[in-house]
Amino acid sequence: MEAGLEHLKRGTAKNVDMMIIVVEPYYRSLEAGMRTFKLAKELNIKHLYVASNKFTNEADENAIKEFCEKYTMPIISNIPYDSNLIEAERNEKAPYDYNIEAPSIKAINKIADWISTH
Repeated sequence: MEAGLEHLKRGTAKNVDMMIIVVEPYYRSLEAGMRTFKLAKELNIKHLYVASNKFTNEADENAIKEFCEKYTMPIISNIPYDSNLIEAERNEKAPYDYNIEAPSIKAINKIADWISTH
């Protein structure tokens, strides 16, 4: 599903049992993630998690961690900012096909593995 609260407000997520909310180290992204998390809880989505995305340094990572702890939002993964994603787009390739060893792809693969065991 694409980003935003529209899916939750329309009830299209009624059969969802797991949701991973992707947040970036910016206040507006964190606020949107928190609102999405709260609404998903109200809709009784059982398994709610956060993946931090596009962090570039320890301060970014800590900002996301502190915000998520404040709102009791469990983080399952940290996906670093990765210029390989930009290069893949420029080369009209899927990031996975462009560089399977890219840090972001490794992190995303870990999420997929984690999902398959939960």
